[in-house]
Amino acid sequence: MGVKFEDFRVKCKNAMGDAAIAFLYEASGELSAQTARNSRVKTGQTKGSWDYVVDEGELQATVGSPLQNAIWEEFGTGEYALEGNGRKGGWFYVDEKGNGHFTHGKKPNRALFNAYTTLKPSIIAAAESKLKGMG
Repeated sequence: MGVKFEDFRVKCKNAMGDAAIAFLYEASGELSAQTARNSRVKTGQTKGSWDYVVDEGELQATVGSPLQNAIWEEFGTGEYALEGNGRKGGWFYVDEKGNGHFTHGKKPNRALFNAYTTLKPSIIAAAESKLKGMG
């Protein structure tokens, strides 16, 4: 009686890759949506700008916004800057309607950080579930 060896390494690697890609889309989609829900709304432009990109080859995802205001919302500006390294003493600016305003800056909202902190346990559970459910 002979023993037959079958090599399933390629199938296993492909299944793991498919499960990881599915997880990345699911997790980054939920993180992007939660970040949008956490965002402050004045015009809705920043809230609607959150999105994600999955690099299937590198098995990584990026969640973010292309708008500069998203950085200001996340980390604050002026005297309210998250690490205290913003402009001090305030400043005057003119808005899009031509009205002048004096400000000391913008307090950080931390929409992305808070979304990640809130979702981290469920993201970890989803990864474990996707990878355990391969077999």
